[in-house]
Amino acid sequence: MQKVFLVDDSPLVRQRLALMVGGLPQTEVVGQAAGVDEAIRGILAARPDVVLLDLSLDHGGSGFEVLSAIRAQDPAIAFYVLSNFASEPYRRHAERLGALAFFDKSTDLERLRATLKGQTPCQPSSH
Repeated sequence: MQKVFLVDDSPLVRQRLALMVGGLPQTEVVGQAAGVDEAIRGILAARPDVVLLDLSLDHGGSGFEVLSAIRAQDPAIAFYVLSNFASEPYRRHAERLGALAFFDKSTDLERLRATLKGQTPCQPSSH
């Protein structure tokens, strides 16, 4: 069973992602968070296989903070960044911090779904 943790400041986006992940075989959502501290605590407690991480979080927080903190404590967790901020500098920074892939929220949800199902490699989006 693949355990997935969702980090996004929007409850609607988290709900949409939870429905998508819940519809995948052998995959379950084991936690959700909207802010940096909540995400770090939740991820370390749940020890998921995968974290779907937005860059813009509650209270001015950044997904980069979450990625840095968790990668330092548990480098085995796979991070997929999912953001509206899909420009190349954000992608490069996420990769430097250890994200496996970067998905644009507006264009890459099907690619994310396929990646979680193991149907496609995590190649960078051309968008």
